[in-house]
Amino acid sequence: MKAVVQRVLRAEVEINGAQKRSIEKGLVVLAGVTQEDTPEDAALLARKCVQLRIFEDADGKLNKSLLEVGGSVLAVSNFTLCADTRKGRRPSFMAAAKPPLSVACYEALLSALKKEGAARVEAGEFGADMKVSLVNDGPVTLILDTEDWKKEKEG
Repeated sequence: MKAVVQRVLRAEVEINGAQKRSIEKGLVVLAGVTQEDTPEDAALLARKCVQLRIFEDADGKLNKSLLEVGGSVLAVSNFTLCADTRKGRRPSFMAAAKPPLSVACYEALLSALKKEGAARVEAGEFGADMKVSLVNDGPVTLILDTEDWKKEKEG
């Protein structure tokens, strides 16, 4: 799975032009599922997200995790993270997983974020038209890819 993780002061997702879900201090996780991913990848990604030391301690150092600051998560599915942009000008989304795998992995991510102890988990709606707004704190933005972690483990 791929994710763009942003430390935020607040964030909101508007779903299909109406329903809104929001968080205060925490993380926005834009998550993309590839055809090679599994629910185990989702659990690994969730664990990494909540344990990343990207919140400031009393000395202003990035030394605290989401769990330590009692932060929330807004997780939004985002198949465009799986784009292949190596050729031409139009991205290819062939690597992006399709339902039911994509839905299963996204739901596994949401469940794992809760299980890992995030204070609150809000979510977008899989396959819906969504508008995400946020105030990036720092800014702190990271790109995570479980495939990279698997390669490192093997090598």
